[in-house]
Amino acid sequence: MLLASASAVAADAPPQATLAQGRLAGAEEAGVERFLDIPYAAPPVGALRWRAPQAPPRWTGVRNAAKFGPACPQTVRPALVAGGVAGLQSEDCLQLNIWRPAGARRLPVMVWIHGGAHVIGSGTFPAFDGTAFAQQGVILVTINYRLGALGYFAHPALSAAKPPREALANYGLMDQMAALRWIQKNIAAFGGDPGKVTLFGESAGAIGVTTILAQPQAKGLFARAIVQSGVGLLDPRPLIEQEALGTALAARAGAPPSATIDALRALSADALVAAGDVRTPGAMTGPILDGELIREAPWRTFARHATIDVPLLVGANSNEASVILAMGVQPAAALAYLGSDQTAGRAAYGDGIADDELARQILGDAWFVAPSRWLAARTAAGAPSYLYHFDYVAAARRDRAKGAGHGSEIPYIFGTLGYFASLAGPVDDEDRRFGEGVSACWVAFAKDGVPGCALVPDWPRYQPTDDRLAHLAPRSAVAAGFRKAQLDHLLKIHFAAGQPRP
Repeated sequence: MLLASASAVAADAPPQATLAQGRLAGAEEAGVERFLDIPYAAPPVGALRWRAPQAPPRWTGVRNAAKFGPACPQTVRPALVAGGVAGLQSEDCLQLNIWRPAGARRLPVMVWIHGGAHVIGSGTFPAFDGTAFAQQGVILVTINYRLGALGYFAHPALSAAKPPREALANYGLMDQMAALRWIQKNIAAFGGDPGKVTLFGESAGAIGVTTILAQPQAKGLFARAIVQSGVGLLDPRPLIEQEALGTALAARAGAPPSATIDALRALSADALVAAGDVRTPGAMTGPILDGELIREAPWRTFARHATIDVPLLVGANSNEASVILAMGVQPAAALAYLGSDQTAGRAAYGDGIADDELARQILGDAWFVAPSRWLAARTAAGAPSYLYHFDYVAAARRDRAKGAGHGSEIPYIFGTLGYFASLAGPVDDEDRRFGEGVSACWVAFAKDGVPGCALVPDWPRYQPTDDRLAHLAPRSAVAAGFRKAQLDHLLKIHFAAGQPRP
């Protein structure tokens, strides 16, 4: 009886992991073990606000890693927009979460950078649950990184007090790179292979991926990359412009233009979040040309073929205009992307398209679809690149949807359609089968660097000469010359002056 009781206790014991920082006790369900709220850097509070991430804390005893920690400070948005609700927030948010199959040994690792326009989101959100990935034999890691005015911020007082050899402004990006360094040092303790790390992200998270690909100091931190709806072909603002915007933002938060660094750090996180609301002109945030960490726009680095050369999976969705129009961009603005010869531009899209539909297509193509093809072409000569176009809409909404909206691929890839259904309506067996199929493509890429999967078994590496991609749709297939006339025209106009238009 005593032996049986001891065995029962052992069977009920939570999974554990031992790091240099200390021991962790996680949780297990149906063969998937999870370790949550693991600090990968010191809390960025007090004197560490607007500093590069510092070494993570240590602890004694066993840290409870069975519950999610807080999201980074942000405006609370509906779950359908963000993938979850940031009800619990704290500046002490630089944690990551790990899902692994029980008995993991040298498994490939996937590291997710969430989107949210650099101002909302969290690796703790239900849309990014890693259970389905772990069930397919990979380890999934999600991270938090600083957002908004706490993550991408410049101010003359910060520039004047900059520590030697420490970058400025891009604190969210620094967090992402610090998390990757932590993973290289620690993922083996969870059964992961540090030599098989796939970095992937969507929207602002994809901007993070492409920006990291352009950083020489990130070489060796990952072996493959996936860019979902986030290839930027514009130049970020330089530091001096961002300092002016930062001074105005700080004033809205309650600090005078002459504020010292201590006065800035005394501002509440709530005041900074409110002052950085994206509806305020000039408040949009993201990577900044600080001259040290980011010296040029990532697209320029790609154009010189000087980025980290790893296998790349890249693409966009069929109704990306859903997010562009939600950001307040007027449909009439779409015509500017056609250039001065509007007749030629309209001809590329074909006759008989209503103006509102033409605007929807142009905005999605110009912001996301054409840049994705451009990136696949620029990287095709090195390690293989693979291009996709996501065009799947849940069966119950197919008769009224204009296409796959921005971010709509996420619940299929993550296997979180149940959560999606609780927010947006029912899903059926066809939707679930498609989700299993497309998720398997992402996992295959993480395992072998090739998206070989039953959904698109003949998915070819991208070559500009034959221009073939995987069209992920109710009937998925390889397509050649996909939207070629439209994308060719937009890229020609975009680069007409030798650089992207503002």
